[in-house]
Amino acid sequence: MNGIEQNRPMVALAWMFGTTLCFTLVNVIVHHVGNTMPPAQSAFIRFLWGVVFFAPALWRLLRLGFTPQVWALFGLRGVFHSCAVILWFYAMTRIPIADVTAIGYLNPIVVTVGGALLFGEGLAWRRIVAVGLALVGALIILRPGLREIDPGHLAQLGAAIFFGAAYLAAKRLTSFVTATTVVAMMTLVVTIVLAPVALWVWVPVGVVDVAWMGAVAVVATTGHYAMTRAFEAAPVTVSQPAVFLQLIWASLAGWLLFAEPVDPYVIVGGAVIIGAISYMTWREAQLKRRVTPVANQTKL
Repeated sequence: MNGIEQNRPMVALAWMFGTTLCFTLVNVIVHHVGNTMPPAQSAFIRFLWGVVFFAPALWRLLRLGFTPQVWALFGLRGVFHSCAVILWFYAMTRIPIADVTAIGYLNPIVVTVGGALLFGEGLAWRRIVAVGLALVGALIILRPGLREIDPGHLAQLGAAIFFGAAYLAAKRLTSFVTATTVVAMMTLVVTIVLAPVALWVWVPVGVVDVAWMGAVAVVATTGHYAMTRAFEAAPVTVSQPAVFLQLIWASLAGWLLFAEPVDPYVIVGGAVIIGAISYMTWREAQLKRRVTPVANQTKL
């Protein structure tokens, strides 16, 4: 990746704008489908569509073969991600879209703490402050004692933890295989892990709902592609604050499409979390520039 590719902030922001729209549309579709099928079944159908899309690449990858250690990491990542998506699908059927989005911002914090505990990355004071502020943001969103905490809120907190654990496993996998391989194999393994759970709770499902899950797979893949292009165009410190747009879109979508009132506490809490993450990312990028002339994309 050359310096020119990392010095186009407006391009990065444009790609991140598209990213937030895509991920908001994913939330809207899942929220719309709602309780027509159990969360595990919804997640399974969504990832089965992913296997269809990745089939040519998966065929080539499986013929290459992997070491037992890599297979173990694939399996661990798949279990973590499967738990996360089941909890996320459940949360989407229980609480407003904006709440799900705002709580989901905790994922990088889980990765930060996990990286320090498991990979020895350390917790400098800026990371500790960012984690503390993010937790304050979560408390602003949930307001325990001031409002009833729905099981969906707890499910989304669990999803944030499991997504963070899955990202840590993916980070370890990138030491052995390419990022494309990590994504493709995640799709396959998650589908396999979800299959028995989905079959256990299976209910009859219509063609329309299956098509909606296919749309989720397409839009989510597009969103990840757009996010990757944003990171290619400029350092993550440029695009990170734009992630907050997703909370704005989610609040508007919930209000306009599902008559969900806009909760100012959710907006403020989400802003606090994003602010903490953005500062931590920016500060660590500054420190890396002091060490090496060309700073790589920062990782939380």
